[in-house]
Amino acid sequence: METVRLILLFVHILGFAALLGGLLGQARLPEKTVNAAMRDGSGTAFVAGVALVGVIEAGDLADPSYAKITVKLLIGLVILGLVMANVRKERISQGLWTLLLALTVVNIAVAVFWSSAHA
Repeated sequence: METVRLILLFVHILGFAALLGGLLGQARLPEKTVNAAMRDGSGTAFVAGVALVGVIEAGDLADPSYAKITVKLLIGLVILGLVMANVRKERISQGLWTLLLALTVVNIAVAVFWSSAHA
């Protein structure tokens, strides 16, 4: 189970890297869009995160922090919802792009700075 947990954690991190890269790659562009990296990264990070929690619980690998999981789940769901709601639009506003970037960074910060074993 530990190997599965590590693989899911790796995929979760790759998902956030793709999402963040898709956002930052547009930083200097005057018009922003929801690109494939943002779409695929947000979906991958969300699904891998949910699976990761399931594996941690099923394998009794740690006592997960449900508060942290809930915060990350809600932020991830908002990111995924906003990305998917705007994926077919030709462009998104600077405000939406900034919100997506801020939510992504906050979700990463929660993961890094909110201490808990494996969760």
